[in-house]
Amino acid sequence: MPRQLFVTTALPYANARSHIGHVMEYTQADIWVRFQRLMGHEVHFVCADDAHGAPIMIAAEKAGISPQAFVAEIAASRKPILDGFLISFDHWHSTDAPENHALSQAIYRELKAAGLIDVRAIEQFFDPAKGMFLPDRFIKGECPRCGAKDQYGDNCENCGAVYAPTEVKNPYSVLSGATPELRSSDHHFFRLSDPRCKDFLERWTHETGRLQPEVLNKIKEWFTVDEEGKGGLGDWDISRDAPYFGIEIPDAPGKYFYVWLDAPVGYLASLAAHFAKTGKDMDAFLADPATEQIHFIGKDITYFHTLFWPAMLHFSGRKTPDQVYVHGFLTVKEEKMSKSRGTGIDPGRYLELGLEAEWLRYYLAAKLNDRVEDLDFNPEDFISRVNSDLVGKYINIASRAAGFVAKRFDGQLASDLGNEGEAVIARLQAAASNLAALYDGREFGKAVREVMALADVVNEYVDAHKPWELAKLVDKQTELHQACSTCIEAFRLLTLYLKPVLPQLAAKVEGFLQVAPLTWADAARRLGAHRISPFQHLMQRVTPELVEALFTRPEPPAPIPGGEPIAAEITIDDFVKPDLRIAKIVKAERVEGSTKLLRLTLDAGEGRTRNVFSGIAGAYKPEDLEGKLTVLVANLAPRKMKFGVSEGMVLAASHADEKSNPGVFVLEPHAGAQPGMRIR
Repeated sequence: MPRQLFVTTALPYANARSHIGHVMEYTQADIWVRFQRLMGHEVHFVCADDAHGAPIMIAAEKAGISPQAFVAEIAASRKPILDGFLISFDHWHSTDAPENHALSQAIYRELKAAGLIDVRAIEQFFDPAKGMFLPDRFIKGECPRCGAKDQYGDNCENCGAVYAPTEVKNPYSVLSGATPELRSSDHHFFRLSDPRCKDFLERWTHETGRLQPEVLNKIKEWFTVDEEGKGGLGDWDISRDAPYFGIEIPDAPGKYFYVWLDAPVGYLASLAAHFAKTGKDMDAFLADPATEQIHFIGKDITYFHTLFWPAMLHFSGRKTPDQVYVHGFLTVKEEKMSKSRGTGIDPGRYLELGLEAEWLRYYLAAKLNDRVEDLDFNPEDFISRVNSDLVGKYINIASRAAGFVAKRFDGQLASDLGNEGEAVIARLQAAASNLAALYDGREFGKAVREVMALADVVNEYVDAHKPWELAKLVDKQTELHQACSTCIEAFRLLTLYLKPVLPQLAAKVEGFLQVAPLTWADAARRLGAHRISPFQHLMQRVTPELVEALFTRPEPPAPIPGGEPIAAEITIDDFVKPDLRIAKIVKAERVEGSTKLLRLTLDAGEGRTRNVFSGIAGAYKPEDLEGKLTVLVANLAPRKMKFGVSEGMVLAASHADEKSNPGVFVLEPHAGAQPGMRIR
């Protein structure tokens, strides 16, 4: 029976462009969705930008634009990646859209009516300079366990300790440098600890097929209460105080939903916007017992999707997810991705270099399964799989036979394939049901290996019949026609089986074969005495040089005459990241024990001064700098030095060859500038 499927991937946070991990998740979901469509099922595949929260609000402020404009710039960067990697979403939305505001507020009201919302006072740090409560990651100070300086407000990178922000010693605001104040504020909580929630979630999580076994095992830990009464399901703080970029809580002035409440509601909002375009009734669709709601997510957000999200939906009277499919992370050369270490893959650069999207789609498919396992991108393995499997095994079948069909038989295939040819095709057709089960079960790696095993069978048939030898013999033309027609029929079936992974290549093959778009039902059919087009090149081999370029940073442009080379091109997004501010040098002094450094005390209009160490002692006397204006990189992370903590960096110019052209020149703004002004 045709299925009705509502499918989503996790909403990417709109403070950065898409990375290769997003592409992996989208590809996994897209392969599954494309297979379901080939089966004739009704699929609605949607996603959206996760557009709210303090990090976006703060990033937008630093960029000097509104949060909406900031999100719009990020959102505009998504389409080239989605299109480039052939991701077939039906609709892409935003959690800041009207549909999401209305749905989030409606769900909150229904949870409140169900008696699952509490309001109670909590204490948290407040930045008096910025006039806002601080998220944990915007607080720094000394670790309460080991004493390490400049540690975040929720965990220590030095000793690994986890703690509450209120435990941090000598805390300061990352945003302003001010000492935060402990203040009380009323917050709204979703009562996940309510016995009704626990009873429902224990039933929901254990229903057969809803979650993977390893996910269910993890969830059991979250339900467990130890001998000291610790653990178990705790209430969820769902509110944040103004200023905050988000959705207002009804009847609670100055209060906004925490981003993780309205983000998953974005799935429904995106579906609503999609149905508004198509005229379909969303309420009726979701109320239909036949409708299946499927989420593809990474393992880092399992807690939200398997506890809070189903509880929110159930107790607001809505359909709960039928399956939550969790996947692992993508590593590169067995290392966690890191731009600074050059271990990541930029999907935009991948496409710009001309690497084919379907190379990566195939490679990911060959490694994906239904478990929560990390998978690794290995360049040598990538090259081998693409060249050996796709070009050497699969496409080679058509290239070995199509020329003979065109030249000797006017493009006409034989209806009689002979006993051996019929046996080969029957074997390929018999694999359809098993392959369908593997695709449906997200066992893409097994499916791909099975298809390549079938390609081996066909290539063994070709090697045994040797069309190139038959072509030389006048009395073997019937055998030649049968052998080549068997190859083309087999190639059609292999193409169908790979179509969820290689949709663009499949479209080229459909054109070559002169057939309508293939569906899974076509596995049971035959081409027969059918005319095909002349064979055209379908896919090139990947070269080591091309893959190496993926991990090589672009060379900077040629040097300008008499000067240093211009750095690699950047975008406006890169430019606005450094927060450059006018600062007044209140005091300058030499640093005992250093011949290069001066300690500068700077006023950047923050209501406090900053301490910055600068390597300009050889060019300036301290007294010559005091009272002057300069340019400060204000959002540079504080750096611990043996002389103290440096809270930024002043800008200076110098020659590329400092030995031949000595001299350092601290930048001095126009006299009309004032401390705190931003350079744009």
